[in-house]
Amino acid sequence: MRRFNNTFYYNNGFILVGFSEWPRLEMALFVAISIFYIMTLVGNSAIIILSCLDPILHTPMYFFLANLSFLDLCYTTSTVPQMLINIRSHQRDISFIGCVAQLFIFLGLGSTECVLLSVMAFDRYIAICQPLHYMVIMHSRLCQQLAAVAWVTGFSNSLVQTVLTFLLSRCGQYQVENFFCEVPAMLQLSCVDTWINEVEMYAAVVVIKVIPVGLILFSYINIVKAVVSIQSFEGRKKAFNTCGSHLLVVIMFYGSAISGYAYMAPKSNTAKLKGKLLALFYGLITPMLNPLIYTLRNKDVKGAVKKLLGREQEQGQNMA
Repeated sequence: MRRFNNTFYYNNGFILVGFSEWPRLEMALFVAISIFYIMTLVGNSAIIILSCLDPILHTPMYFFLANLSFLDLCYTTSTVPQMLINIRSHQRDISFIGCVAQLFIFLGLGSTECVLLSVMAFDRYIAICQPLHYMVIMHSRLCQQLAAVAWVTGFSNSLVQTVLTFLLSRCGQYQVENFFCEVPAMLQLSCVDTWINEVEMYAAVVVIKVIPVGLILFSYINIVKAVVSIQSFEGRKKAFNTCGSHLLVVIMFYGSAISGYAYMAPKSNTAKLKGKLLALFYGLITPMLNPLIYTLRNKDVKGAVKKLLGREQEQGQNMA
């Protein structure tokens, strides 16, 4: 009974330490994060709107890209506004329910992105290795099913980890060594043995991160084989451009997320700072860069933007 009271009936919430130990850095980060967050909202919203409005973008690739953009919008919004409010008001508190919700949503979206990126790699594999059968294999129903599997898998993992994390006794400890509620930071508050949680967490890493990475590697090994066999230079260039954007996003997201486990239990202030900056990178910078990476060398998206802008100019001239 005492354990139950120490977990679910601790209503005072938590203190998000964030970057409060570095006040000068914190104020600089406030400006930078505000700019990056606005860019994230604008860039990902543009991808979603263009994917819906332009018929040329009604393909499996852009269906998954729109899912990724929507995911990234929610992913950053689950943590960044709270962090900006905390920095601005110098109040670091978050309610118990707010912390539970933030951890569940952030972890669920992060897990979903891991699976979704492997689904997108499979889509590119079919597009390049079996181009004549691409639209037959990647029909709309299959795309919807694959996207649903990614979302259900991600949030199922989050539900299990969230429940196990908040069942642990904390014995009055409430200072979270990060700018948002996440599993490693919450485990550090526990005053009991957390080996079950750690085993479950590493098992989840295998399912959510390692297996998708394996599927991505398998897809790209076969893609490289197919591209090498293409005779024309233009054909090879087009194939590499199609896959290069996705591969860069995969490297950034998985690289930063997996590196974060090296700072799960930081001992020094330097290690703490590195861990928080790394969390900031995969929680904000990567979602901000995704739209730029996918659009800078993408003729279809550029064409959709020009078409949309041209339509708005025509409407403006007609009204004038």
